[in-house]
Amino acid sequence: MRELLLKECNEFYHGYINSAPEGDILSVLENQNAAVRKMFLEISAEKADYRYAEGKWTIKELIAHVLDTERVFGFRAFWFSRNAESDQPGMDQDRFVDYCGADLRDIADMAEELFEIRQSHIRMFRGMDKEMMQRTGIASGVSFTVRTLPYIMAGHLQHHVNVLQDKYL
Repeated sequence: MRELLLKECNEFYHGYINSAPEGDILSVLENQNAAVRKMFLEISAEKADYRYAEGKWTIKELIAHVLDTERVFGFRAFWFSRNAESDQPGMDQDRFVDYCGADLRDIADMAEELFEIRQSHIRMFRGMDKEMMQRTGIASGVSFTVRTLPYIMAGHLQHHVNVLQDKYL
């Protein structure tokens, strides 16, 4: 299945698809969601503003980036599944983080928000039939099928969990 998915999106996203944990992708999203929620809730408020190097995001900024990306990928899946005719714009992750107000946020609240967003996307994907999952759309100037997006979401979150564990915690 993954070999097929790699043909249904731009090469930039292959690393995310390949990083998604094995198994039924909706079960993966659920299991990952519970584990990440627990992990984020264990980060102290003091640690949440830590950045491991000059110019790198704080932990809260990293979580804000994950929140933004979950929303963007989820909206792309929704948009494409509904056979919308217009393309979706790209996302400037650094600009989004610059304007997200992460320093004003509570890390526990951010963890709960991510959990709820992911749960909403899981419900959305469960409500899609095979035809909807195979529909395509353009975002950031490249084509995706809807069914690539839950894998990309899982792999993107896994990537940032790995960065968090390696560089921050």
